[in-house]
Amino acid sequence: MSAQPQVQQPAVLREDRDGIATLTMNRPQQMNLLTSEMLSALQDSFDSIQKNPDIKVVVLAAAGKGFCAGHDLKEIRALGEQPKIAGLFSQCSRMMLAIQRLPQPVIAKVQGAAAAAGCQLVAQCDLAVAVDTAKFVTSGVTWGFFCSTPGVAIGRNLQRKHAMEMLLTGEPISAQRALEWGLVNRVAAADALDAETLSLARTIASKPPATVAAGKRAFYQQMDMDLARAYAHAGEVIASSFAHDEGKEGMAAFIEKRPPGWK
Repeated sequence: MSAQPQVQQPAVLREDRDGIATLTMNRPQQMNLLTSEMLSALQDSFDSIQKNPDIKVVVLAAAGKGFCAGHDLKEIRALGEQPKIAGLFSQCSRMMLAIQRLPQPVIAKVQGAAAAAGCQLVAQCDLAVAVDTAKFVTSGVTWGFFCSTPGVAIGRNLQRKHAMEMLLTGEPISAQRALEWGLVNRVAAADALDAETLSLARTIASKPPATVAAGKRAFYQQMDMDLARAYAHAGEVIASSFAHDEGKEGMAAFIEKRPPGWK
């Protein structure tokens, strides 16, 4: 008898309990890369939750050792042309904006490394709880494609010089440094991460939902720069850098696990 084909697990798992929806990015072998598949699954999840008044808080979690390693460079390289790459970043920006536009607060539960657009995802969530061994990095500059879109969210969480240090050096920061700089709200040991995140979620879920939704909306409306315009511009910038010769060489070097050779 021939072996039965394996059924692909959903890219995002969802569990609803006591007014808290937990979304778990479920591509651990890929470090939960923000592929077009993952972006679509997250977008669908957020769209569904937005229409559900029974959900008071969203927890965004991840399976495996890493939280999210950012975009899939192999997918970007296969797209090749700047307009196609820009389309992927437009899809990502729509998903990021959906987090802000949700009436429910979103808490990132960061159990491992968050890199590039994965770091952006942490920054875009309203709150974040991280394991004490987590690392955060925006490493694009090292490989020839400046993390312009991650910089939109990171620049709205950190002081400018802290954000620029991450973006310009491409060096990782620890969970404790992320706490000091304002990228995360709380840091917990591995065996306490679930409880710490749940405690925060339950506290928020206990508040009046219409008040929370209105407060969240007003908080972001009062920010001095339009997020959608910033993402549109940054998306074009980052797409251009990926399509540039330096970006192409950087992607090849990253994928081939070698140092880039700049001309």
